[in-house]
Amino acid sequence: MPLDEQAATILRGLNENFPRVETMTGAEARAATKAGRKAAVDPESVGSVQDREIPGAAGPIAVRIYAPATQSAEPLPVVVFFHGGGFVICDLDSHDGFCRAMCNGIGAVVVSVDYRLAPEAQWPAAADDAYAATCWVARHAGELGADPDRLLVAGDSSGGNLAAVAALMARDRSTPSVVGQLLMYPVIEPVFDTESYEEFAEGHFLTRSAMQWYWDQYLPTHRDGAPAYAAPVRAEDLGGLPPAIVITAERDPLRYEGEKYAAALADAGVPVHCRRVEGMFHGFLTIDAMTAAQTERRELWPRLRALAAVRARN
Repeated sequence: MPLDEQAATILRGLNENFPRVETMTGAEARAATKAGRKAAVDPESVGSVQDREIPGAAGPIAVRIYAPATQSAEPLPVVVFFHGGGFVICDLDSHDGFCRAMCNGIGAVVVSVDYRLAPEAQWPAAADDAYAATCWVARHAGELGADPDRLLVAGDSSGGNLAAVAALMARDRSTPSVVGQLLMYPVIEPVFDTESYEEFAEGHFLTRSAMQWYWDQYLPTHRDGAPAYAAPVRAEDLGGLPPAIVITAERDPLRYEGEKYAAALADAGVPVHCRRVEGMFHGFLTIDAMTAAQTERRELWPRLRALAAVRARN
């Protein structure tokens, strides 16, 4: 399906202005993307926003906690969110708009996690931080006004990988209870010759060469035998994982692997809603100004509310 006029304009700007990260160091790529980021003039209002640090496996982890303005007599659902950026770039600010929208859209506390970035901190640093943050949120949900039995994990791109891995770790270690996972065009495994990689290797914002570089920063060795906590589709057993919403974009080199993981979850008996958004490119859902993103969010929020309505069975 062709891009609509607005999407084509935005994609053209991304293709022309987003830095070629594969020509840079990790620090240079972070600096370049931050320099090109425009601060939100009037961010969506929520009830409260709090920046704090929580303990992690290798030191403090910065988080940003969003609470909706709507009052509830009952504790709210809570979403642990992991931002995208190829395990190398982006931060709490880059995904602030999406977290605000999700907080209001599903009426949940959202905890956005500033996990350690590669290449300074390679795998399993980000995965360990993701799991540590998920455990902390479960233990401290009460003080956040949230229900630990209605905890979800969510993320986009590399953050989708970390959400999937956090859910896998929680199942394997029997704690905490996770009732749902939202994986938005997730990074799943270091394979670069899939159908969607061949079709959209260039010209659609995220490129094959950029993804190869991101994986080189995050997992420079053991790529052929990437472990499940780096490439979750390679887990021996996916049974018993929480229900998943998987969103892919038609014009995204990662489309195939996201849909492959959704199919693998379904084959293992995990309830899955997999939706391919036609005519869209990688990253569109977190672009607040995009009409297609707003349309898709209106479709997504009720599905997330339904996941969050089911309490964990302890």
